[in-house]
Amino acid sequence: QGTTQQHKAVVTSCAAPQQSDGFAFVFRHGAVKSEDTFKTSPFHFDLWFYFTLQNWVLDFGRPIAMIILPLEWFPLNKPSAGDYFHMAYNVITPFLLLKLIERSPKTLPRSMVYVSIIVFVMGASIHLVGDSVNHRLIFSGYQHHLSVRENPIIKNLKPETLIDSFELLYYYDEYLGHSMWYIPFFLILFIYFTGCFTPVEEESRMPMSALLLVGPSSLYYWYLVTEGQIFILYIFTFFAMMALVMHQKRKGLVLDSNGLFLFYSFIITLLLIAVWVMWLWNDKILRKKYPGVIYIPEPWAFYTLHMNNLHAPKESF
Repeated sequence: QGTTQQHKAVVTSCAAPQQSDGFAFVFRHGAVKSEDTFKTSPFHFDLWFYFTLQNWVLDFGRPIAMIILPLEWFPLNKPSAGDYFHMAYNVITPFLLLKLIERSPKTLPRSMVYVSIIVFVMGASIHLVGDSVNHRLIFSGYQHHLSVRENPIIKNLKPETLIDSFELLYYYDEYLGHSMWYIPFFLILFIYFTGCFTPVEEESRMPMSALLLVGPSSLYYWYLVTEGQIFILYIFTFFAMMALVMHQKRKGLVLDSNGLFLFYSFIITLLLIAVWVMWLWNDKILRKKYPGVIYIPEPWAFYTLHMNNLHAPKESF
């Protein structure tokens, strides 16, 4: 009996430290995981500022630069100033997206991010070529509010197979290029958005710097959605954001400052799109160009239709 009691005492004394160490290990391991998951992330003013600035200058500003700068500097058979803007955009934007992903407080799927960046660059490069030719056609009288075959400078081409070539160019520009450009772009933003949650209520507010940037950012997304004709992609991304916010709220998590900046930018973008559609709701010509349930005219189609007198065809070229 004495031997049995001694044996139990030895077993208990040996097991107790192991159990204590095990609990300590689990506690430490859980603490590390919790720290990794809910690490604080301040508002990335520098990245969001550079991102908004280069979007406005290199994307929205490229067709404007092409129109404003003299044709003598950039002949019609050479790349325009807007093309060089587009080239810079294709390099800078993927870099900023990667830096944004690196600053996420949550570990994100790197392989998906890298593949998305690769497809993004391919799509933006395809769009560069098609968009360059289509915008240069404005100088010859091309009207963006008309389809390819209805354009006066296109429908009289001989042989008629040349019209098929211009339709192929339009397909690469407006469909394939836009899809390969914008789908990975919004996917990366959503992947980053999934890591923008915190259990601390005090971190769920936007600083003044974010409030100053949310307007220009939203206005750019309005241009992106309307000109790119990607409303379905945008609205599905926005709905996914809303669903994720409600799901995380049930867990006691709220958006941090970066998540709020993205979320509010998308909300304001939706309001701007609604105002744009209501303004042009009764435009019969644009209605013909954009038939169907979803009617969202492109800003460039509006420009060539209602401001065409500012850009008469250049016969000398």
